[in-house]
Amino acid sequence: MMKLLSSRIFWGLVLIIGGILILLDTLGIFEGGDLFWTVITAIGALLFFSLFVMNRDHWWALIPGTIFLSISATIGLNSFLPGFSENNLGKTILLGGVALSFLLVYFADRSNWWAIIPMGIISTIAIVSMLDTNSTNLVNIGGIFFFGLGITFALVALLPLSTGKMRWAWIPAGILGGIGLILLLAVEEYINYIWPSALILGGIILIGRSLTRK
Repeated sequence: MMKLLSSRIFWGLVLIIGGILILLDTLGIFEGGDLFWTVITAIGALLFFSLFVMNRDHWWALIPGTIFLSISATIGLNSFLPGFSENNLGKTILLGGVALSFLLVYFADRSNWWAIIPMGIISTIAIVSMLDTNSTNLVNIGGIFFFGLGITFALVALLPLSTGKMRWAWIPAGILGGIGLILLLAVEEYINYIWPSALILGGIILIGRSLTRK
């Protein structure tokens, strides 16, 4: 089984068959239906997950496996739950699946710290997609996006990594998170007061640390 899943010929045939089925469905020659595609994408997810379980070095298989699983869930819910397609839940599930795939890549190997960044960015986009575009007066979409990016880099600095702490990540985390917080609080008129206050606070911290060392 391991030799089969590791074979390039096997995966090449899988891609060819999948492409032919999608092309036939697009042309209307073969209509598999929602149930058919739910099962097919679930099987694809199972194949990729099996490849990772049998050989943990194939951590990349977690990405297509999780994406196929989220596609299967979206198609299935869209078919069997009335009203599911009337909101953004399908888009959110797909984006959430992509974000989850990168999170699993990080947990599979802590040296893959880079996976935290796309995970955070895509998670932020998924959250934004859940918001009603007509409610931009109530929720500042830009603020949520920047704040989400700030949290992403904060995770890079906080989570345990095989290469040690990424202290540089606190810089973009502070900048992006600060911009997001300002936008979320809708305090653009107070920006002229925030920046000098931040400088004063930074100076006090530097002086305090200097005196503490002495």
